[in-house]
Parts: sequence; C-alpha cells; structure tokens
Amino acid sequence: MRPKSRFSLKNAILASLPLQDLAAIGRFLEPIALREGVVLHEPKRHLDYIYFIESGLISLRIVGVENVLETAVIGHRGVVGALLLEGGHLSAHQSLVIFPGSAHRIRVEDLRPLMDERSEIREHLSRYVQALTFHCAHSGLCGVRHDRERRLACWLCLASDAVDANVLPVTHDYLSSALGLRRAGVTQTLARFEEQGLIRKMRGVLQIDERKCLEQRACSCYSLISDAYALPGPSTFRKEHHSKTAAVV
Repeated sequence: MRPKSRFSLKNAILASLPLQDLAAIGRFLEPIALREGVVLHEPKRHLDYIYFIESGLISLRIVGVENVLETAVIGHRGVVGALLLEGGHLSAHQSLVIFPGSAHRIRVEDLRPLMDERSEIREHLSRYVQALTFHCAHSGLCGVRHDRERRLACWLCLASDAVDANVLPVTHDYLSSALGLRRAGVTQTLARFEEQGLIRKMRGVLQIDERKCLEQRACSCYSLISDAYALPGPSTFRKEHHSKTAAVV
C-alpha cells in the first residue's frame, strides 16, 4: 500500500511524517479492518505486526489469571505494538479492539530497518513511545490514588480524544472490567453524570454533552497524559494532526 497523500491519512504519526519518509514506509503498509473483540497482540507472544490506528479504539491491558487491568487506550494518534520498537520481541500486554475501525499494519521486520535508516521515523515513534509509557504508568497510579468518579471522567475524556468523537460505544460492564471497579458503582457514577447534564446514556452508547465540565471532574492524570501526547519536537502530534485533518475537510 502506497499512500497517495498524507491528507488521506487519519493516523497522527503517519500524517506528520515528511513526504519522503511517508513514501518509504508506505511501501510496506497494509490496510486492515479492526473488528470489535479482535486481539491484535497477546502477552508473551512474538510480535509480527505494528498497527498504525486510523479509527476505532484499542485497549492496552495487563492480563492476570482471573483479572484484567487496562493501562492505556490507543486511537488515531497512536500505534499498537510501539512499546516493543525500542527492543524486545515479546509483548507484555494484550491489545484488544474495543471500538471497531481500521488501521495500517507493517511487519516489525520491515519497520525496524526503516527506523535505522530514517531518523524522522525513529524520532516520531520514539516520542510516541515516551507518551504511551507515561500513559501506562499514570494509569497504574490513577487506579491506586484516585476515586471512582475522577477515574471514570478521566477515562471518558481520554477515550474521546483517542477516537476524536464525543459518542462512545461503551458499556457499564466494560468500564467496570477495564478499570477494576464494581459495576454498581460505575452505574451510579454515570447516572450522576447524566443528572448533571455531562453525558447521555443510550443503549450501548454514551454521549458526552459537556466536555469541558467532564474534564473538570477528571483527575489530574487526564491533563498530564493528554499533555504527554503533545510533547514538543520536530513536529507536535496534536498540532500536526489537526492541521492536516482540517486540510482534508
């Protein structure tokens, strides 16, 4: 797959690459549909592909014997499998598609030589890995230090950013499982958010109506994680992505 134009790409990292680097990596990219419930990577398994997410949402999670804990969500500004690019061959996480969408995938054996040959590709991916590592670390801290209401508000804001939308096809059961919270508590907190006009709940869908107010309810982890993805460098993920997607429209 050879992208004809950066403006046809929704993935923030690919869209911000210089044209020569985009052309180089584009020779190896393969478009793929992401279906809900599909596992892209399993823990302790060899990593064959890296996924540049175009749309949809991926849950990065630690899987125990009887428990699962989500450490990050990855959407259009990210890459699934990026944590393995700095070395290593086995994934420590499970990567599960929770909202369907699409991606461009590339074989690890094709991407690593490109990173060695082209400094811009390596720098863009390295900056993203730093942000994702920070995201995972703060998710662990958040689960220990912050209360249910602030954690739920934080997750909803991060998921909304990741899919660039205010309508999230998420259930109470999923939030309970991913965040390690009692389902009754999740239902109670979301009902309170709805009473306050922050969200609206429908069958299998949650709509954020008052985004700024929801951000104010979120713990400090939200702003810290959000800022990490916008770290300055040769190009800034958020700034670059918004300017290029505006050009598409």
